[in-house]
Amino acid sequence: MDELATKKDPKDYLTSILDTAVQVITRPVDFYREMPRFGGYVDPLIFVVVVSVAAGIIQALFSLFGLGMGAGLASIVIMPIAAAIGSFIGAAILFVIWKLLGSEQDYEVAYRCAAYATAISPITTILQPIPYLGALVAILWFSYLMMIASTEVYGIDAQKAQIVFGAIAVIFALLSLSSEYNARKYYSAFSGMSSRMDQMDTEEAGRKMGEFFKGFQKGAK
Repeated sequence: MDELATKKDPKDYLTSILDTAVQVITRPVDFYREMPRFGGYVDPLIFVVVVSVAAGIIQALFSLFGLGMGAGLASIVIMPIAAAIGSFIGAAILFVIWKLLGSEQDYEVAYRCAAYATAISPITTILQPIPYLGALVAILWFSYLMMIASTEVYGIDAQKAQIVFGAIAVIFALLSLSSEYNARKYYSAFSGMSSRMDQMDTEEAGRKMGEFFKGFQKGAK
C-alpha cells in the first residue's frame, strides 16, 4: 500500500495504486485504521497524481463527446497539477481542524489522510455531467472519509467527528449547489440571447449595433 518509492517497475506502481484506491473506496475503515502514519510525502503524492490523471482522462473523454466538461484534453495535464497543489492546501486545512479537535499528530499524517481520499476522484468525475449530483456526491463522500480518518487515525470521538465534518459538508454542499444554480441560470440566459441574435437577419443586426453605438456616444458626451 505504501511502498511506491521502493518499486522500479511501472506496473508495480500502478498495481499498488489501484489496490490502494480500491481499498479506500470499498473498505475505508480498514484502510485508515491500517494506513502508515509516516514514510514521507512521495507515495501519497504519486497516488494523488496518478488518480488525477485518470480523472483527467475521463473529463477529456466527456469533453470530446460534448458533455460540457470544459478543458478537454488539457484536463489530463491540468487536473494532476491542480490536485497535487490542492492536496497540500487541503491537508493544511484539515491539519488545523484536527488540531482544534485535540490531535497531536503532525502535518504528514493529515496529508496522507487527504491524499488517499482522492481515490474517489475518478468516480466523482464520472458523475459530474449529472446536474448538482456530481459535486454533491464528491463533497459528501470526501467528508465521510474524513470522518472515518478522524476516528481511525486520530482517535477522535465518532459523534464529534460527525458533527464537525457533517457541518462542513453541509456548508460546502449549499455553496456548491448555489454556485452551480447561478452558473446554469446565467448560461441559459446567455444561450437564449445568442439564439435571438442568430435569428436576426444581417440588416436588423446592423441596425441594433448602430443604435447601441449611438446610445454609447450620447452617454459619453
